[in-house]
Formats: sequence, structure tokens, C-alpha cells
Amino acid sequence: MPYLTSAREIRPIVAEYTHAKTLWIDTEVADYKSRNPRLSLIQVLDDPYDMSGDRVYLLDVLDQPDIIAEFIEEIMLNSTIEKVFHNASYDLKLLGNKKAKNITCTLEIAKKIPYYLLPLPNYQLKTLATALCSFNNIDKQEQQSDWGKRPLTEEQIEYAYLDCIYLAQIHSNLLELQTQTNPDPTTEDLRILSARYSQLEQQCKLLNSEFEHLQERIKKAMQAQNISETADYKLSSYERTTIKTMFTELANLAQTQGINLDFPITLTQKLQKDLGQNLEQLSVDIDKSTAWRLSAKTQDTETEND
Repeated sequence: MPYLTSAREIRPIVAEYTHAKTLWIDTEVADYKSRNPRLSLIQVLDDPYDMSGDRVYLLDVLDQPDIIAEFIEEIMLNSTIEKVFHNASYDLKLLGNKKAKNITCTLEIAKKIPYYLLPLPNYQLKTLATALCSFNNIDKQEQQSDWGKRPLTEEQIEYAYLDCIYLAQIHSNLLELQTQTNPDPTTEDLRILSARYSQLEQQCKLLNSEFEHLQERIKKAMQAQNISETADYKLSSYERTTIKTMFTELANLAQTQGINLDFPITLTQKLQKDLGQNLEQLSVDIDKSTAWRLSAKTQDTETEND
């Protein structure tokens, strides 16, 4: 957990990082709620197997714009180095923004994992670290501390280096889940997939039926009992207003009032049929796409002859 504060100490480490394949990076920001947030710390881990913190370097860059600029130029803009963040869009605001290259965000990876494989209430670093890596008793209290004050407390320093360890372990576990999510389709066992799909399809029909029925019963009961809220749900009403007019009237009005109606409309299949050959007189744009539908094969029923 080396804590480096001077440019003389930081520059050699940054130069060493230019040879890394992957870096796990976190930041701490001072005055982050103000209009002028200041980068306080850049925490970097280059060995995902390090659980001791020995390979986590805390680079104190508070009010050192030259060092920050060098880090951005040498590391963030270097496309050969993968930079792993959690909620990367936040960190990148002060680390190269859209110019940064080869960025991996564990938050974005987690969002793309199907819910049944990662059933979590949210994708915060603490939640993922607890669920995926069995890190317990994670204290995020120091996140809200004053990162613009020096010297940093021991609690702040410990918090800063631990986040990099959490990040690397989360990243590793998410990559494994990602592999499960996107297996090679050429090697999939269709018999197993089809059997599981059929099983879930039937369960979904039952669950959806019960879900919709219960929903209606709850709404009716709350209305009948004049209850707007329960411990779990809130009942509210809203009105839908739909305004319709005849197209000829709209066209005439647009012509007299100078309203521009020169925008494309989608021709439904019925309208295409009504237009018939007149459709050829229109200038149309045709978009074609291929959609795939999975449907169950109907089983032939055998009749028994007495």
C-alpha cells in the first residue's frame, strides 16, 4: 500500500505502468459536489492476485495538475493498456474524459449480466463485492469524507487501497459470469436448452397468470377498502387522453395555416392494401430487417379407433 505524494516518487511508477497489460484504477475526488471538483487520489493496482494491498499504489495528485496531465497522457490515452474502473464515467470526467482509450467498466458489465445469474438489488461496488467475492463488513463511510484535507487519515488511506482490491476481484468474477452469458452458440446442446426452455415457458405462463390476477385483486381490494398505500405498494390513478382527427381535416388545416406536415409516416399493412397500385405513385423508403421467432411445435394428436 505505498502512498506516494511527490512528483519525484509518482513519475517512475507511472512510467512502470506504461508496460502493464491491465490496470485496476479508482479515484477519490475533493469538492466533488462543487462546480470545481479536484482529483485527490489515483489508486492503481497492477496485480489482480494481490490481496494484501502491496501492489496498490496511492498517487496523491491533489493540486498537482502536471502529474495528472502526465498520467492521462501516459496511461489513460494509451490504447495498449486496459483500464478497469467501476462506474468509469465518473472517474473519466477528471481522467481524460472521451479521449481515454481501452476502458472497461465493471458497472456496465454487471448491467449486461442476466438478472437470473446476478440477482442483485443494485450494482454498487459494495453490493457486487459482497455478493460475488464474499467480502463482508465493507465500510463505505470514508467515501463521503473530506478528500481535500491533508494529511489523510489512516482510515481514508485504508479505504482507498481496499477499493482497488474489491474492483479487481469483482472484475474477475464478472468475466466468468460473462462467459456463462455468452457461450459459443456452435457448441450449445440444443436438447438441454430446449428442455429447460420448455420447462420455464410453462412456469412463466403460470406465474404471469397468477401475477396478473393478484395485481387486479390488490387494486380492487385497495379501492374497495379506500386504502391508497400499504407497506409494500401505492395505488394511484391517472387519466389517458387520446386526441384523434380525420387526416383530411388535418391536411386542410395545415394548408390554410401554413403548418409543415412534411414528415414520414409509417404505412400499415391495411393502408398499403387500401392504396393498392397507387402506392407506386408515392416516394417511399423501405426498411427491411430480419426477426427470428421461436415457437413451439404442435404435437400431432393420435385418435384411438374403437
